[in-house]
Amino acid sequence: MSHFSQIKTQIRNLDSLKDALTELGIDWKPGPHEVRGYRGQTHPAEVTIEQENGYDIGFRWNGKEYELVADLQYWQQNLSVDGFLRQVTQRYAYQTVVKETTRVGFQVTEQQKNEDGSIRLVVQRWSA
Repeated sequence: MSHFSQIKTQIRNLDSLKDALTELGIDWKPGPHEVRGYRGQTHPAEVTIEQENGYDIGFRWNGKEYELVADLQYWQQNLSVDGFLRQVTQRYAYQTVVKETTRVGFQVTEQQKNEDGSIRLVVQRWSA
């Protein structure tokens, strides 16, 4: 019986996910790579985060989005699973917005982190 849990996300862009993890200071490995779990079980993932206890966290494409794959019994992060996903999702959203606005000719002119943890961005585009 598998001990792996798959947690749905709204993460669909692999590059933005990788940039978000890097920005958060999380050491990750590109895939395809096997996520290690209970009793030597493995699960394929496109992004793997190795933990010191020998059990990994991964993000795996399920056909719609990158879901978090891990044996949650061996979760070894500073944040809870929910807290970790909230932090990754926020940085992912930030990366996605900045990339997309830059792609269509906008620049970030102002950035502010609010007390509640949200981020306010102001973007503008100069026209000729």
